[in-house]
Amino acid sequence: MEKNIMIADDHYVVRMATAIILEGTHQEFIIDHAESFPEVLEKITEKKYDLLVLDLEMPGSTFEHMIKDIRKLSCDTKILIFTSHKESQAVSYLAAGANGFLNKSSEDTKIIEAVNSIFSLGYYYPQALLHEVINNDFNPSNKVLRPLDLLSEREAEIYHHLVDGHGILEISNILNIHMSTVSTHKLRIFKKLNVNSIAELVHLHNKYYQ
Repeated sequence: MEKNIMIADDHYVVRMATAIILEGTHQEFIIDHAESFPEVLEKITEKKYDLLVLDLEMPGSTFEHMIKDIRKLSCDTKILIFTSHKESQAVSYLAAGANGFLNKSSEDTKIIEAVNSIFSLGYYYPQALLHEVINNDFNPSNKVLRPLDLLSEREAEIYHHLVDGHGILEISNILNIHMSTVSTHKLRIFKKLNVNSIAELVHLHNKYYQ
């Protein structure tokens, strides 16, 4: 039986590699692509998809809020979050309604395993959550998320420097990355944590980690 799948990622190589892996094991898969979140929403209104393989860092991303926007247009589409973010962030996306969460560093067999699991069982949980699932302790809505649970490894690194009072130039020198890159990550951190200033960020940090 044919399955319509959309791979949404702003990196061409990721889209093509993922498509090749899936088409190599499932000839019945019909695969489309999207490079931004607005394109995802546009295509979902035009065609019914059985599965959406969704990156979190693409242009127009609103992170876990993307799940709700997708569900408004297509409540039946399965959603596999496929990202470079660490697995500890899976909780918020599963709680928002995603069916699975997989890190991009996973081997091709894991990609196939995740897709097969979503189609057969309706979900795919990261390895880090399997123990809780097996023991019936997993309930995303009951998880207490802390700021660092929502950030990628690089964002968490910059988060700590910001909380410690380091400026953009100083962070740039310490991490040996461009100032513009630091600024971009800072904006993402503020957006994810819903803060508007370093003072608010420090207050949030102290609330959870002091």
